[in-house]
Amino acid sequence: MRNFFNALKKHFSAPADKGVQMDQTQEAQKQQAVVSDRRVLVAEDNVINQKLISRILKSLGYASEIASNGKEALSKVQTERYDIVFMDVQMPEMDGYEASRQILHTVPKDRRPVIIAMTAYALQGDRERCLEAGMDDYLSKPILINDVRRCLEKWI
Repeated sequence: MRNFFNALKKHFSAPADKGVQMDQTQEAQKQQAVVSDRRVLVAEDNVINQKLISRILKSLGYASEIASNGKEALSKVQTERYDIVFMDVQMPEMDGYEASRQILHTVPKDRRPVIIAMTAYALQGDRERCLEAGMDDYLSKPILINDVRRCLEKWI
């Protein structure tokens, strides 16, 4: 039995073929170049959550900007073009629901970003409430890298 585990360990820890490794690196760089020009805004009032989502986005090849509340997010979207907005639902000054409604009413359709709700609320009906406010998708907190990746792949 020990020999079996040692063989498995040796097999899975063996260095990959350099040609395959190079191809994967080049492919990752190409994908990075494709997504890095996308503009992403994170509307989140909690500093820890801001850092978390920003690091997740960076690891996926996206730079992001931060808005600390819905009012600031609305102002940024009205004056600059973003492809995606990750919108916290509960924020001071203006919550994510109202900010999303305002974006829908004030930003021309051809400039309007995809709005993805981020919320700790995961009760039945919360997703629908976000969509009714004009958000395009929904992520529940805690935010996980695979969920962010799936959302980005879906909308970009």
